[in-house]
Amino acid sequence: MPYTVAVAGASGYAGGEALRMLAAHPEFEVRRATAHSSVGERIIDVHPHLRSLDGMRFTETSTEKLAGHDVVVLAMPHGTSGAVAAQLPDDVIVVDLGADHRLTDEGDWNRYYGGDYHGAWSYGLPELPHADGSRQRDALVGARRIAVPGCNVTAVSLGLAPGILAGVIEPRDLTAALAVGPSGAGRALKTNLLASEILGSAAPYAVGGVHRHIPEILQNVRLAGGAEPTISFTPVLVPMSRGILATVTARLVPGTDPAAVRAAWEGFYADEPFVHVLPEGSFPTTASALGANTALISLALDADAGRVVVVVALDNLVKGTAGAALQSLNIALGLPETLGLPVDGVAP
Repeated sequence: MPYTVAVAGASGYAGGEALRMLAAHPEFEVRRATAHSSVGERIIDVHPHLRSLDGMRFTETSTEKLAGHDVVVLAMPHGTSGAVAAQLPDDVIVVDLGADHRLTDEGDWNRYYGGDYHGAWSYGLPELPHADGSRQRDALVGARRIAVPGCNVTAVSLGLAPGILAGVIEPRDLTAALAVGPSGAGRALKTNLLASEILGSAAPYAVGGVHRHIPEILQNVRLAGGAEPTISFTPVLVPMSRGILATVTARLVPGTDPAAVRAAWEGFYADEPFVHVLPEGSFPTTASALGANTALISLALDADAGRVVVVVALDNLVKGTAGAALQSLNIALGLPETLGLPVDGVAP
């Protein structure tokens, strides 16, 4: 028997991607999709690409509608999923695509988000290293509550973590500049996300250390063994519907053998099915990761600056959100980690 699933907040981009991936998974059956303003509408009228869900309609989001399923995926705005999750029974596996359960430090939550703090859940980035040599997937085995990382956080963390763990880069004075698609901001109507505002333009936002993903990135760097990390993080909105291209730099530890730098990343990700380190001199594009649960990584040494440059490309709605949720669910339920997850992207 397949595991039954309900997706709350399913009318948005993240919720719609979760529906798409769950519907194609051989061990899950989507039984319910809830929403707010779309209650009563057919799923295919809101998500015309989800033809396999023809006949289903959005229902209201309530504990009664969500309870009784094996798995509940929360694709709700930050600050709203915590209260819903608190009402769900312990026998339901709950996966939060929002930020309400990512941060382990209440002070970070108060500074960057505000509102009620609901505590941290098992973190849904299986490849993330711990300083003791383990990986985050170990903490996901049997998990009943899973917090999916922020999409930008996934890109930056995957780019930095192997170098931190290997001790070849310094955790202070990290930088990250990201080109991101507007789907990461959700589906709500906002003037700065209109096509007429975005097309032909690139616009930075949350500049100067105020982006909400910063404490989560630093949390992951510390987990990998980086003491007192700092990062300058600048995202730029660009005219592509989905995707992240992160350019991350870090100071090399003095005296580091250049050969040890590439070896750190290649060795760490050698057996990871969804993180691929490209050959020297080859750099990824967001198009290469479109629709796939893959992160593509390239490395370069800037000898004059004494820094390593890491470029990471991924699909913010797949590896950055819904794919990470499904990958973590596979681990939690004892299913093959790669089951139902695409490695190949779509082109052109």
